[in-house]
Order: sequence, then C-alpha cells, then structure tokens
Amino acid sequence: MDTTTTALAAVATPDITLWSLFMQAGLVVKLVMLGLLAASVWTWAIVIDKYISYARARRQFDHFEQVFWSGQSLEELYRTLSERTNTGLSAIFVAAMREWKKSFERGARSPIGLQMRIDRAMDVTLARESEHLTARLASLATIGSAGPFIGLFGTVVGIMTSFQAIAGSKSTNLAVVAPGIAEALLATAIGLVAAIPAVIAYNKFSGDAGKLSARMEGFADEFSAILSRQIDEKLQPRQAAQ
Repeated sequence: MDTTTTALAAVATPDITLWSLFMQAGLVVKLVMLGLLAASVWTWAIVIDKYISYARARRQFDHFEQVFWSGQSLEELYRTLSERTNTGLSAIFVAAMREWKKSFERGARSPIGLQMRIDRAMDVTLARESEHLTARLASLATIGSAGPFIGLFGTVVGIMTSFQAIAGSKSTNLAVVAPGIAEALLATAIGLVAAIPAVIAYNKFSGDAGKLSARMEGFADEFSAILSRQIDEKLQPRQAAQ
C-alpha cells in the first residue's frame, strides 16, 4: 500500500526544475527567455571588453603623459608616434602636430588661423576617441531598461496560457496551477538577471568614459596653450621682418 501511494505521489508531483519549466513553456515565452539569455551573454561580453579596454586606456594615458612631460622634444615624440596607430592622448597629440607641420610647410602667416586649425584638428580627434570609449554602452542601457519589461511580457503571456489550461482542465488545484505560474515567472526572473548587471555596468562604464574623456579634454587644452606660445614665438619675428 505504501509503495503504491509513493508511486502515485511521484507521478502526480510535477517537475519544476528550470530546464523543465523552460521546456514546458509556450513558444512565445521560450522566445522571450532565449532573447533575454542572449542579451545577458551580450551584456557580459561588453562588460569584459570595456573592463579590459578602459584599463588599457588608463595605462596608455599614464605612459604618454609621463613621456610628454619628461622634457622630450615635441618633434622627436611626433616622429616616434607618427609611425604607430595611436589612440587617446597620443592620437590628439599626433593630430595637432600634423596640422602644425602642414601649416608651417605651406607658409602659415596668421597665428589666429593656425591656432583655430590646430584646435579643430584636436576637437575632431577628441570627438572620435570619446565616441570610441562610449561605443556599445547604449546597448547596456537598452538591455537594462527594456529587460524587465520584456520578461514581464513573457510572464503575462505565460499566465494567460496557464489560465486557459486551468479553464480547460476545470481544476484549481495548486498542483495544476503552480507549474504554469512558475514557468511564467521564470521569464521575469531571466529579465532581471539580464537587466541588473547591464544597469550597474552602464553606470560604472559611463563614469569611467567620462573621466577618460575629461583627461583628453584637459590635455588638449594644455597642449593648445603650449602650441599657442610656440606659434607666437615663430610667427611674430616673421611678421616683424615683413
């Protein structure tokens, strides 16, 4: 008698593991879950990429500033860097020096015009480098804001399907209701799993990108002042001679 009761109980007990809940879910809920899982994987891929790239950028910034302020000749530093692929501070430096050399090779006469061209070259490079720093952060913001709502959509669809099954079976037994509700709520849980890390990562990396951009803007302003003094020293004697 005990053996028969145990066997019947095992048959009546529904399987509520995560895998079974996923397999029992409807097509729409499955698509929602798979989409959220893909978004979660994409989130962590961005997190790893940004963590590595921002750490590398900070090291490059520190190294360049150390070399730049060491007293090395600007011409010598430009010749060294012009042969490489530059990013960040070094890219701003190379863009400014390239415009400086082109202007003097063509016989620049107006200090104001030369200064404007150099500042514009640095601004364009600064904008490009800042855009590179913030690349794919919008994806984190989208996943963080939309993930819970997409999961909620899957939950609503799953609960509607469960209620239809309850109406068809004409039974409100908890053993009948619980699996359907559980598989529906699983979509919301996966949505939160995808959204919470995305929001945290977005806030963290947005702050890091802002700090790196501020360092580039500060360097551009300092270098612009240095070149402005150099322009006055080179062009004023030429204008006086004329």
